[in-house]
Amino acid sequence: MPAPELIWDLRAELAEGPVWDADRRCVWFVDIKGRTLNRYGVDDGAKQSWSAPDQIGFALPAEDGSLICGVRGGLHRFDVERGDFSLFQPVEQDRPQNRLNDGFVAPDGVLWFGSMDDSEQRKTGALYRWAAGALTLMDDGYGVTNGPALSPDGKVLYHHDTLDKAVYAFDHKDGAIGNKRLFATTSEGYADGPSMDSAGVLHVGLFGGWGVGRYAPDGAYLGKIDFPVSAVTKAAFGDDDLKTLYCTTAWLGQGAETRAAQPMAGGLFRVRVETPGLPQATIRL
Repeated sequence: MPAPELIWDLRAELAEGPVWDADRRCVWFVDIKGRTLNRYGVDDGAKQSWSAPDQIGFALPAEDGSLICGVRGGLHRFDVERGDFSLFQPVEQDRPQNRLNDGFVAPDGVLWFGSMDDSEQRKTGALYRWAAGALTLMDDGYGVTNGPALSPDGKVLYHHDTLDKAVYAFDHKDGAIGNKRLFATTSEGYADGPSMDSAGVLHVGLFGGWGVGRYAPDGAYLGKIDFPVSAVTKAAFGDDDLKTLYCTTAWLGQGAETRAAQPMAGGLFRVRVETPGLPQATIRL
């Protein structure tokens, strides 16, 4: 496997949530602490950034061409042509200490996303499902949520509590989840954002683990894709064949000496892999 290639030396404090946009042939991702939405054009290397209203945890494509963004306090619609954000779904007005973190679009167009205590101290985070204007709390009591992701057959949903280094699995059917169980515990770093390939292998960003961990459908650890920076936050499958991993990284929590030793931390990387990922779905509005 080739070494990961740095394609945008953004030096974001906490880059997260890469997502492949096949129609626009670009990768969207966010810098949570920098409060920016970013776009990288895969054909010409074009780079654009927009300021978000607050800390932004994810940006995912919707069926009308807009992006649905998880901004602290609620879901916003981002109009790509105008470059502006508009709030349409308040979230957790009763939990002002929280912010939104990672999200995922299921093949049926349903948006799943999580929240977390911004100080990373209390287990006030939750997992939500948003479908056709209805917001539903699906699970509660997380330190730092990441994910979710679905198995290729849609029968298993994976969701993380990063503070516990824990990857949980749920039975999933028709938007309902149950039978929560521990799927895996990361031994190299903390379980950050997950993505699924077409063979059912879960790819997990390892915050502090110097790479992307790979887990078989039975939870067995298959090793990792090594990176030159310690904090890999998420990997998303992209390009026409879905065999390129676009990976966000971070320098959050690093002191000056550590940052100097990892000058590429906070950049956007890509690396080619053998097994393709799954197509990116769009949110049904």
